Amino acid sequence: MVNPVNAVRPTTAEERDARTARNGGAPTLEFGRKVPYDAYVHASTLHTLQRTLSGDPGEMSFLVVSQIMELYFKLIRHELEQARDHVRADQMWEALAPLKRAALHLEGLNAAWQTLRWMTPADFNKFRDLLGEGSGFQSAMYRQVEFLLGLRTKSLMRPHKGTAAYDELEAALHQPSLWDEVIALLARHGYDLKPELLDRDVADEHEAEQSVSDAWVRVYRDTSPENHLRLLGEALTEVADRFGDWRYLHLKAVQRTMGAKSGSGGSSGLAFLQRSMSRPVFPELWTSRTEM
Repeated sequence: MVNPVNAVRPTTAEERDARTARNGGAPTLEFGRKVPYDAYVHASTLHTLQRTLSGDPGEMSFLVVSQIMELYFKLIRHELEQARDHVRADQMWEALAPLKRAALHLEGLNAAWQTLRWMTPADFNKFRDLLGEGSGFQSAMYRQVEFLLGLRTKSLMRPHKGTAAYDELEAALHQPSLWDEVIALLARHGYDLKPELLDRDVADEHEAEQSVSDAWVRVYRDTSPENHLRLLGEALTEVADRFGDWRYLHLKAVQRTMGAKSGSGGSSGLAFLQRSMSRPVFPELWTSRTEM
């Protein structure tokens, strides 16, 4: 049966073995009008999306890397949503796999910065003006990743007002984040978190943070292999660590290519990124380490 979405016909192991025998081990070279790889990956569509605005050859690097990062944002969002759903269902063990994948995807995302290390301010200035007010700051998918991690800033949705992306961000803003679900999980497992402390809008912020931090100290004191909360804490820490690397590498890339100039999207550029870095992901996982 043909998949109506990508027109790829599923095959069985027996069919693949029979085809290999018929071909004498050589790959199949005749497929008719649609190559199966392209039907699944849509590579021919992807390769039409690089539309540079200048004649400068370096712009292609900037554009392709930006698109790669957008795809990684989507992939990381997918994994964090899976992890959140498992945590909500008290499936701590099952949450570890998507969190591990998310951390590895963040490594891939961070590696993408390395391919732009050749870019000097003079190189960037060759096409920067043509970007107008366009800025990575406006990435809706990146905002969704931040919301899932518990970094919610409603005002940052405003560039997308009137678009489908805004509706998705609005929905994400009002859903519990991964970190919200982790804190609720701690409460369900007997850690002394009063219900009112879980509502960050009404609770004393310091008291709430201390309560969660103390819970993680107690979690980590139990080093038994059956303590899945401890494994969950380490998986979350890995994600937070790799996300911190992303922020730092982003800042360094901006510093390298434009110094302290104003950002294309109207922000203060470097100073704005430095302020963003001051908001840690999963903060109580870090503060608890002082008491461990």
